[in-house]
Amino acid sequence: MDNPARPVLRLTNVFACILAVCMLSSALCAQDWVKTGTSLGVEKVRLAVPDFKQANSDPQNVALLKTFNDTLWSDLDVSGVVELVSKSFYPLQVPGQPPDVNFIAWNAPPPNAAMLAFGNLGVTSGRLSVQGWLYDVKNTQSPQILGKGYSDAATDIAARTMAHRFADEIIFRLGGGIMGIAESQIFFVSDRTGHKEIWGMDYDGSNQHQITRLGSIALSPRVSPDGARVAFSALTKSGWEIMQYSLDINRAVSSPHYGGTNLSPAWSGDGTKLAFSSSHGGEHTEIYVSDASGGNAHRLTSDRGPDVSPVWNRKTNAQIAFVSGRTGLPQIYTMESDGTNQQRMTDQGYAVSPSWSPNGQFLALAWVRKYGPGEPGASDIYIMDIASKQWVQLTHDGGRNDFPSWSPDNRHIVFQSNRSGSLQLWTMLADGTKVQQLTFTGRNSQPNWSWK
Repeated sequence: MDNPARPVLRLTNVFACILAVCMLSSALCAQDWVKTGTSLGVEKVRLAVPDFKQANSDPQNVALLKTFNDTLWSDLDVSGVVELVSKSFYPLQVPGQPPDVNFIAWNAPPPNAAMLAFGNLGVTSGRLSVQGWLYDVKNTQSPQILGKGYSDAATDIAARTMAHRFADEIIFRLGGGIMGIAESQIFFVSDRTGHKEIWGMDYDGSNQHQITRLGSIALSPRVSPDGARVAFSALTKSGWEIMQYSLDINRAVSSPHYGGTNLSPAWSGDGTKLAFSSSHGGEHTEIYVSDASGGNAHRLTSDRGPDVSPVWNRKTNAQIAFVSGRTGLPQIYTMESDGTNQQRMTDQGYAVSPSWSPNGQFLALAWVRKYGPGEPGASDIYIMDIASKQWVQLTHDGGRNDFPSWSPDNRHIVFQSNRSGSLQLWTMLADGTKVQQLTFTGRNSQPNWSWK
């Protein structure tokens, strides 16, 4: 394989600097360049997160504290914006309330923390209450950055949700004003029931639940920007159709029937349009755009195709990326949202599954750069800068990797891989680090991260 950190052409501006850093250490790249480019060169904040303390002696506290503490730590650890101070460096006395904070113990070596997140949790009469604070322990005169309280029924789900919310509050304040992803959702295809159905889960793999029950084949889930609907393609009695499922009323909603083969729907950033591929107008599949309900469809491409897998530039709604086989092997193209100015983005190999970053700057894609007889290659996840067409390889020698999808904060990517021996879903930071497996049951594929 080509050196993943070496540009294929002369690079300029920020992306060149990013790749140069990657050549030294890929772990340095993630959170900075995928934000907005405003935090390049800034070190991660050193954050100490001692376990929250019990607020009272209710017997439910122990289990709920573990859920809360484990979830909060995990959310912050994979956030890409903080460096968690090892708990082995913490002082023996940890705070549960603001008066308990010993500033010198936390801001001096060995913890040498800049920030401290702490608090308490307790159950009273079946209600769970959490109090949490974020302190700047270098600023002893005015340390409080955040103080939050949460209350809900005393359940494991509530404890997890509270931890997600508190983590997102911290990430928002320490990550340049970009909301965290701890409350976001991932939609995907799973065959664990015997049929390929659409499923959903929390961003960290918890709360996996079945959405569709078609008893057939459902593919390519795409959640709407407001999180109210999931569009997908399904094999019905009349063939492959674009369908929609309402998450508000928990049932399928009607969609037009076009005839032919209809696949891979994708929402525009404003939620008013759907792009999809369809063969109803001819021999090959072409890219079409309809309104949000699937009506008033019109064709954008008319090449010898096939053209599939459209995805919008969600920041501008003015461009669509897609896959085309018009030159032989599949390659990534972009075009204006009216079908004009079609440009080839990839230069060789076998390139599929484009995913446009929320900030509009990058495409993630699955790419076999060496393809064909006598050309050994693997399907890996790459990121390409739209303006320069320069790329960085994120996965290496880890099975077949495909279907990347960006998190709403630009810092993470979910993808499918068979690296564990079966097809499962994984996440990573957008520099290829912090790789974590999310699914373990059945075969799981085609993930799509929610917009918020």
